[in-house]
Amino acid sequence: MKKTFLLSAAILFSFAITAQKTFTKTDTLRGTITPERIWWDLNYYDLDVTVDPAKKYISGKNTIRYTVLENNQVLQVDLQPPLKITKVTQKGKKLKFTSATNAHFIKLKQKQQKGAVNEIVVHYKGNPKEAVNAPWDGGFSWSKDENGKPFVATSCQGLGASVWWPNKDHMYDEVDSMRISVTNPKGLSNISNGRLEKIEEHANTVTSHWVVKNPINNYGVNVNIGDYVHFSEVYNGEKGPLTMDYYVLSDNLEKAKVHFKDAPKMMKAFEHWFGPYPFYEDGYKLVEAPYLGMEHQSSVTYGNKYKQGYMGNDFSGSGWGLKFDYLIIHESGHEWFANNITNKDIADMWIHESFTTYSESIFLDYYYGTQAANEYIIGLRRNIANDKPIIGNYDVNDEGSGDMYFKGANMIHTIRQLVDNDEKWRRILRGLNKDFYHSIVTTEQIEGYLSHQSGIDLTTFFNQYLRDVRIPTLEYKIESNKLQYRYTNIVDGFAMPVKVKINDKEQWVFPSKEWKTTDVASSDASVVFDPNFYINLKNL
Repeated sequence: MKKTFLLSAAILFSFAITAQKTFTKTDTLRGTITPERIWWDLNYYDLDVTVDPAKKYISGKNTIRYTVLENNQVLQVDLQPPLKITKVTQKGKKLKFTSATNAHFIKLKQKQQKGAVNEIVVHYKGNPKEAVNAPWDGGFSWSKDENGKPFVATSCQGLGASVWWPNKDHMYDEVDSMRISVTNPKGLSNISNGRLEKIEEHANTVTSHWVVKNPINNYGVNVNIGDYVHFSEVYNGEKGPLTMDYYVLSDNLEKAKVHFKDAPKMMKAFEHWFGPYPFYEDGYKLVEAPYLGMEHQSSVTYGNKYKQGYMGNDFSGSGWGLKFDYLIIHESGHEWFANNITNKDIADMWIHESFTTYSESIFLDYYYGTQAANEYIIGLRRNIANDKPIIGNYDVNDEGSGDMYFKGANMIHTIRQLVDNDEKWRRILRGLNKDFYHSIVTTEQIEGYLSHQSGIDLTTFFNQYLRDVRIPTLEYKIESNKLQYRYTNIVDGFAMPVKVKINDKEQWVFPSKEWKTTDVASSDASVVFDPNFYINLKNL
């Protein structure tokens, strides 16, 4: 890997380590649908938190409303040290609880009848984990703007939302709706998810109340506190008028008004390819943050320094990556893949990142054409490590390889070639977001859907690209007016067809592990395999 801007790619995907991981009881309690989780279904959160930037301290409570699915008297809530739960109540009665690192097991007094809707209130306080390298090693980012005013934000994907607020910290159960109330010093504004309901003024503080009407994953909930100014527009989308609100530091207002024009362009392209924006009721926001950015639902955070590409660089090296602001396009793409369609286990995080990295090419396709999109995706291959499988270990909160971004995007791009019909491909992408609307999904569901809708059995295809580190090698040679070819470096049964131009005439060939032949006019025939298929070529 070249030590130019690609160094930032290494940082970006720093979780893609090759060493064998050792998992702990804490990993299991976080990553497993435990007996203390499975018996209750999340309905509603009412999160009320006070943030003191001067002391890097937070305190508050979360009211958790749930439906009883099966009788049980112990309920698991997650909150990570150094934060501490100070009190838990149900119907005003104080409850006892025991703790195992991040997991807290609350002993309920009230009998939990199947079908009942109950609430507990969890009070907490402390100095939360400070982000080391947000958003990858997240927590609270305690920063200051150029005028010395506090500039504060949260980020917690992978690490878990329980790093700053108590909740059911597993992806399988999204809350149906929630309220977020944040109290912070006067002179600063807090921007969170959903729509602003009201602001309350106090002597030295201000409280903003935000309401989220759609289901939301835990890590998508955020706090952003700063000297914000606001501008907005209304986008006439597929489901009607959509409010698009922008919150930036006061010094950056004029440059943001120009630079954020990528946001409505993004919305137009993605609604075309993926279907309606999934959260019209909560609106769309782009919020400046003191770190690079994150896909917080309806409150996308932005810290790309108002530059094109990724901090002024192009991951693909094709030049096309400088035609858009990477953070606006990529993180907003997650509204469809991550926030609308959400993985059940973080081991399947490729569902979020592969499709969203691919969405960058879809943006280019919409505005610059398919060739531009192709060149961009192919260019991304130079960042692929092929270090370990894209899918991680299940039930231990383990992400797979960082190849879920660039390799995953090329995998999706290859499926587009196999479908070989752009309108059909568009229907498949839109169908994913319609048929899995606001859903928690598994790899098996997405694999099955793509196979069914494409009419192609993609079983061995996914085994090759998701569960194996090898890239298929297509060996070929011309002898006696015949093109001979076969696959090596493949899983059992892999036999993906590929397009090839023989003397400028395009046709399909159907390689497998066995040698096959196709007639050519002469031994010096021109043979060019389509580079949009993610394979290696070896001319023997």
